[in-house]
Amino acid sequence: MQSLEELKHALRAFAAERDWEQFHSAKNLAMAISIESAELMEHFQWVAEQQDLALDARRREMVSDELADVLLYTVRLADRLGIDLLEAAERKMQKNAERYPAAKVRGQSKKYNEY
Repeated sequence: MQSLEELKHALRAFAAERDWEQFHSAKNLAMAISIESAELMEHFQWVAEQQDLALDARRREMVSDELADVLLYTVRLADRLGIDLLEAAERKMQKNAERYPAAKVRGQSKKYNEY
């Protein structure tokens, strides 16, 4: 697949072929995103920060699968809610640029209302 649009249509077809639309409520999909995110975090729990980027092949594959799960459920939820993810991401990036002006926050990890 080459675009989010193609992925969205492939996920629709995948769900339809299995009669899974009935399970793909916003609540269920949001919960699935949270669960998959937690499964992703498990791979980094108890790992020293210096090691978190140095994944062996097996762990890298597992992390890749969890990231894919988060993406797939996110795309499916956005589709069910009629949200254009790329448009939403652009808007959010603009909001973040306004909240976190580079000249003010460079090198800081504080939240926008703390600086």
